Formats: sequence, structure tokens, C-alpha cells
Amino acid sequence: MARNEKAKPLYQIVVESILDQVNSGQLEANQRLPSESELCQIYSVGRNTIRRAISDLVNDGVLRTVPGVGTFVVDTRLDKTAEYLFGFSQEMQFLGKKVASRVLEASIIPADPFLSRRLQIQLGADVVFLNRVRLMDGEPTAIERSYLPHELCPGILKYDFSTRSLYETLSSVYDKRPDHAEQVIEASLATPEVCQLLELTPPAVVFVFRRETKMASGQVIEYVDSELRADRFRFYTNLRLFGTTEEFAFQRLPFKATG
Repeated sequence: MARNEKAKPLYQIVVESILDQVNSGQLEANQRLPSESELCQIYSVGRNTIRRAISDLVNDGVLRTVPGVGTFVVDTRLDKTAEYLFGFSQEMQFLGKKVASRVLEASIIPADPFLSRRLQIQLGADVVFLNRVRLMDGEPTAIERSYLPHELCPGILKYDFSTRSLYETLSSVYDKRPDHAEQVIEASLATPEVCQLLELTPPAVVFVFRRETKMASGQVIEYVDSELRADRFRFYTNLRLFGTTEEFAFQRLPFKATG
């Protein structure tokens, strides 16, 4: 036992050890912990010490105890819809989280061939580029790189998007309400830069988003690519089965705008 650990209560050493295992992924969501007697042997402490440590972690929402079954790691990932079109700020606030952003870059850039095609604008036209790290309860959880046709929202970069919602600003200031989107989601290993910005320990998995957001008229208002921490989110949607038992398919549900 290290010298600085000797000054700590034994139960606190057990708490910190279990927390480290949860945060590193060594103990996964919904995984069952060893029994009290096994934990006593692992940490060379008494049963009361283990019970105090488990009680603290249960009170902190890290563990949950099922009587007669065991103690499990709580799944702290947030359910994020893949069916409805939300801005990140609105959705996380709906889930009771405090949302802020760290703006890495906010500038006007010329549309290259890729952005010209995605945003349906002329080559070289002005594009608003907004690159942000999204913070949830102070923790970096996502990176968003948004591209918007500047002619649809002139002067938008005068607003402070470290605290302000982009979608709310488009709707309330410019009367440009995002209505529907086409979106691709895939899992990928985070690059070193993404790991640094999201405070991940490589190798780490992230969800990669690529989305074209449109207004009701069909005009593209935004193209965004982003990375979300896979250890903080999981995705859900409603799927509808149709056809015969021999021949069936899953209906592809459109993204829907919400208030």
C-alpha cells in the first residue's frame, strides 16, 4: 500500500479503486461485482469496510444492489434518440443535464466542392464554420463541426455559441427552423486529437455522425460531422415490421423536428 494511501480510510481506498475500474472500463456497465467475501480477500479488509465502500458508491449512483442477487455497475450512458431531430443543447437539457460549449473556431470559409455539394450552394460561397466541444455537466462529451450557408444566417457569428443553442438561434433570430435530416451514425476508433479533446484514454470508441439538416422547404440549413463519446451515450429508435413472414423489411422512419 502506498504511503499516501495509508493516511486514507480503508473504505475510501476501496471506493477509489472500484471507481478507477469503472471509469477505465475494466468494470463495464451492468457487470456484477465480486461477492463481499471475495472483495474482502482482494482488498485485504474486513466485511464492514467493504459494505461502507459499496454503500457510498450506491449512494453516488455508481453501483446498484439487487437483494439476493448481487451488486452491479450502473449504466450511466444517456439514451439519445435516433428518430427525432434535436439540437444537442435541447436534448441534453431535456434529460436534465447542464450544457455548455467550448468554441474551438468560429469563422467564415469558402465552400469547397464537398461543402458546395452538401449545402447545395455555389463553389466558393461563404460558409459559416462553427467547431465546438460540447460539455455535459462540465465534462467534454462531443465534438461538433457545423457548416451553414452564410446567406441564410448573415452575421450569426456575433452570437456567443459557448452558451447559446445554434438551432434555437436559427429558429428565433433568422426564422430558419430545422425540420428534418438525413443522418449516418457509425462507430469508430477516436483519433489522437479527438481523444485529447474528449479526455479519452486511447484506444477509445466514439460514435461518428454525419448529418444534412433541412428546412421544411427542403433547403439545406446545416451540414455537421461530429463525434460522441460511446461510453456516455446509447441510441434508441422505434422500428416497425411490415410484410409477410417470408418477406419483410424494417420501415425507415424519418427524422422529425421537435419543439
